[in-house]
Amino acid sequence: MNLQEQLATMAGLLDGAAAAALRITAILLLAWLATSVTRRLLRGFHNRLTTRIGDPESVQRAETLARALRYASTVVVFALTTMLVLAEVGVSVAPLLGAAGVAGVAIGFGAQSLVKDYFAGLSLLLEDQVRQGDVVRLGDHAGLVEEVTLRYVRLRDYDGHVHFVPNGTIESVVSMGRHFAFAVVDIGVAYGVNLDEAMATMRDVAAQLMADPEHAERLAGDFELAGVDQWANSAIVIRARFKVMPLQQWTIRRAYLKRLKEAFDAKGIEIPFPHVTVVPKADALGLGLVQALAGAGAAAAAPRAQR
Repeated sequence: MNLQEQLATMAGLLDGAAAAALRITAILLLAWLATSVTRRLLRGFHNRLTTRIGDPESVQRAETLARALRYASTVVVFALTTMLVLAEVGVSVAPLLGAAGVAGVAIGFGAQSLVKDYFAGLSLLLEDQVRQGDVVRLGDHAGLVEEVTLRYVRLRDYDGHVHFVPNGTIESVVSMGRHFAFAVVDIGVAYGVNLDEAMATMRDVAAQLMADPEHAERLAGDFELAGVDQWANSAIVIRARFKVMPLQQWTIRRAYLKRLKEAFDAKGIEIPFPHVTVVPKADALGLGLVQALAGAGAAAAAPRAQR
């Protein structure tokens, strides 16, 4: 091979490399453009949907679904871009896809829990079981939902602890703020208390609470007094509840209990508390001796009276 042929070969290689580089650049630009357009479309769809929906819970669901769709679209674009770039570099994609299929089967057996998490997460989103901003109980975990993904649900409890709950482990979902809630109060009064007076006081305090502008917007219904619920060891328990807006049950319950304690104190209605009477051992022995002597004296006096 003479010099001219070598130069021609090198020029051909350079031209091929330059063309491949241009094609790879075009693929990367198209991938970036597809990702940007997809995200913009999803953002526009989300904004249009949220402006038409007045329900805040539906808005939360739309945000959760939009975030999951953005994640899924990014993964799809990244996978397609990777395969096209490898094909331009000269790597055969067909064997890689075959190997990926075999590896996928092997990984599927070894990562069944991971696959289960993703399918369960998709079901959670489509069925609207968990939304960002809800307060839920997932098995042994409870707290505010900060993030919902296809892999896990992130909760933050009252102490500030963060719980990552895999979707595949979720067997039941208890939502504490879907549409409305009930603030349930169990009030214990002493057995000597007039129950009609106690229940009338509970109704008066509830009326004052509902008339308070600070708490009126948190209420979604009237006060319901169920009545005597049980006879406890040291108290009669009266059950009642407020129908409240989502996630307002704890605020209303605390405010009502504070007001009711002040009203009970003003009217002298006793709120029982557990107490124990302790008798010293020496006093108990002395009392038993006195009772025994009194019984013996009474038995001795009985024959004398018969005489």
